Amino acid sequence: MSTSAAETQPLQTIRLSDVCKSYGDYPVLKNIDAEVARGEVVVICGPSGSGKSTLIRTINRLEEINSGSITLDGQNIHAAMRTRELNALRSRIGFVFQNFNLFPHLSVVENVSISPVRVKGVAANVAHEKALKLLDRVGLADKAQAYPGQLSGGQQQRVAIARALAMEPPVMLFDEPTSALDPEMVGEVLAVMKSLASEGMTMICVTHEMGFARDVADRIWFIDAGQILETAPPEEFFKTPRHPRAQRFLADLRH
Repeated sequence: MSTSAAETQPLQTIRLSDVCKSYGDYPVLKNIDAEVARGEVVVICGPSGSGKSTLIRTINRLEEINSGSITLDGQNIHAAMRTRELNALRSRIGFVFQNFNLFPHLSVVENVSISPVRVKGVAANVAHEKALKLLDRVGLADKAQAYPGQLSGGQQQRVAIARALAMEPPVMLFDEPTSALDPEMVGEVLAVMKSLASEGMTMICVTHEMGFARDVADRIWFIDAGQILETAPPEEFFKTPRHPRAQRFLADLRH
């Protein structure tokens, strides 16, 4: 009996092994050991200043690590590599920032199509058509010719998600994607993220949106003082957190 393609694919997508990161003498990440399986949604939560954003930024090498290793399907993300190789690696890891980071002088459709053309060498007309489809997917087909400054914050963040998806990455990282938004705009961004999760996208999300974490995550990583203190399914984490610091964090949220 032949083995299916799905069965031969590695289940593990991302592996962090003994990862340490410091700014000068100040340790930010301490001996992080964790992994994310293909198709899994992981939410990283914890108090402000705990190292959440630094951790997620090391996964696509926006932050260098001091020791340890991070691999994507076995490839060492922090190995020595040329700029072209690093760009190729990053093209496989979509990243959605807190503050959108769109090009203000480019139209929405140009923002979405520029990376496939410049990084992957996709023909401009092909990238343009793909960008239009992605904008339709995030509910912004009618804004293709608008400029970022003409959009609301929620619309800009949905464009940023479409831009990341244009590179067809197997992994998506979200660094507090709703924290810069007015409350009424949060739902529209979370709806797009929930849709991606339902389609099997591997996702790591730093977020304070605990409702999203409860509904969508496969696992919660609770981090404090640069260490992952607890990892658990959402139901277990929210009902019966084991670590005293996680218990205190959730009690503070409820109050």
